[in-house]
This record gives sequence, structure tokens and C-alpha cells, in this order.
Amino acid sequence: MANRRGPTQPRQAYEKDEKVLCFHGELLYEAKILEVKQDSPSEPFSYRIHYKGWKGTWDDWVEDDRLRKYNDENRETEKALKRQYLESTQKAAKPTATKRKGLPSDFGSARGSEERASASATGRGQKRGRNAEIDEEESFHARPMIKIPIPDYIKSLLVDDWEEVTKNLRLVPLPAAKPVNMIIDEYFEEEKEKRFPGSAEFDLLEEVRSGLKEYFDVALGRMLLYRFERQQYLEARRKWTEGKGEWKGRICVGDVYGAEHLCRMIVSLPEMIAQTNMDGQSVNRLREEMTKFLQWLGRNTRAYFTADYEPADKDYTEKTRAN
Repeated sequence: MANRRGPTQPRQAYEKDEKVLCFHGELLYEAKILEVKQDSPSEPFSYRIHYKGWKGTWDDWVEDDRLRKYNDENRETEKALKRQYLESTQKAAKPTATKRKGLPSDFGSARGSEERASASATGRGQKRGRNAEIDEEESFHARPMIKIPIPDYIKSLLVDDWEEVTKNLRLVPLPAAKPVNMIIDEYFEEEKEKRFPGSAEFDLLEEVRSGLKEYFDVALGRMLLYRFERQQYLEARRKWTEGKGEWKGRICVGDVYGAEHLCRMIVSLPEMIAQTNMDGQSVNRLREEMTKFLQWLGRNTRAYFTADYEPADKDYTEKTRAN
């Protein structure tokens, strides 16, 4: 007999003024529900929460997958997560070798990986003092680390990108039809509709928007290019400086390069963030924002990633070999 019941309607799991535990990053924090809303009967309920002991600027709109009932069992979970976090931070202080699973070891930081390989072949030169080296490594690894989950489909695109450039000697067409700054702005315009102007979440979105653009401008020439792309970069700089034809109005690398190089940067963000003094809470916030951005980008890959890499001509290949 056919099931005549309609789709299950979302239910309200928490009440206004209820004390709850709320996930922020990997940890649970005590919070209070200030407001409850549901945009339509088919949409899930959202809850505006206030973290106990934190300023109102940290108030946040969340769905019930981030909330837990305030009871003895979940409070024990809260304590256990904090213990695990402290243990993991202590372990992080010990230098360990890591490798991105399922990805070529050199596509994240393209330029750095090639130069590291060259350095390994020629030797390190004079050894530094052992104690100073250990202190530096421990200081580096003790800093908060950001782990950004990369959607499998984007991982696959990055592997294809690596093979096209380094193995097939083909190039991403420039200038990109949808350059990095445009991609970030389009995400911002879509995402800001889900946030309240003036809220901490809205301000954070604006910070991420400007921060990604700044990071990309700095990182592109230094660490995001494979060796075969460097001649193309030099030619692109000349063209956007001249500002003729399709290059008119393009004034920086964010106006020239597209999603492929943006994703290379995001894969390299953990290394870049480790060089800053960003605290653990800021790192957690950034990870949440980057996870949302990558999920959005994963849903829009056809709009932003190039379908066809272009073969380099003989003159270009000879210049690359000469350099």
C-alpha cells in the first residue's frame, strides 16, 4: 500500500531562552537561545545564540545540527572534546612529516615544491645550530593549525590541473573569463543574503572577502605557479600593464587568474596561516568560512573552472627551457 504521508516537516528542537551547548569549530560552548525563526514550513529552524561569557558581537545564527541539549551527558562530551583538543595541540608541537592524501605532493604550493626538490638534490649547505633549529620547529608547530576539508570533486580538478600543466605542458587560458576577484565577489553577494548586516558573521564574511583577495595577490607569483607557467605570468604582467583589448581594466593578478589558481592557494592556506599570529578561535572561524566557500565553489565548478587548457607554442616552450 502506498505511503500517503507528505514529506516530513522540520521540527523545532529548541526553545527561546533555552540553555544549550553549541559547536563552534571542534569544541562545544555553553550558550543561550535568543531567537527562533523558520523562513518557510519546509525550511529548517534557525536559532540565534549567545555564547556565555562572550560579547554580543559573537552572537550567531545556527541550525540544530550545531546544537546539543544542556544535560549531563553532553556536558561530559564538552569536557572530553576540550581534553582531546588540548592533547592534540600538545602533539602538534612535535614536528611531524605530513602529506596530502590522494593529491600530488607538489601541487599545493607549486613554486615552493619545485624549489624544495631542487634544494634536496643540491644539498642543504651549512648546517645551522641544532638547538636553534629545534626551537624554531617547535614554535612553528605549536601555532594553531587550520585543516580545510577539500571537496572530492575539487581535489579531482586540482589533480587534473597539475597533470595538464606539469605533464601535458598545457596552460590555463588567460585572462580568465571569471577571475578570482569576480568569483569571491559573487560568493559574497550570494552569502551575505543569509547574514544580518552589522552582525559578527557579516563582518567576518567581509574580512574573508578582502583577506582572500590580498592573500591571492601576494601568493600568486611567489608560490602558486608551476615552473612551466612562469613565462606566461611574465607575459600576462606586460599585457595587463598595457591594458589593451581584453586586458583593459585588469590591474592585478586577481583580475587575471581564475578558479584553478584560487584553489591552489586554498590548499596552501594551512602553510600560510601557520606563518601568522592568528589565534585558535580565529583559525576555527576561518576554517568554517572556507568550508562554506569551497562547498559553494564545488556546486559551481562548471561556471568557474576552465574546460580547455591551451597548448603552448614552440616559442613559449623554448623560452621556458631557456629560463
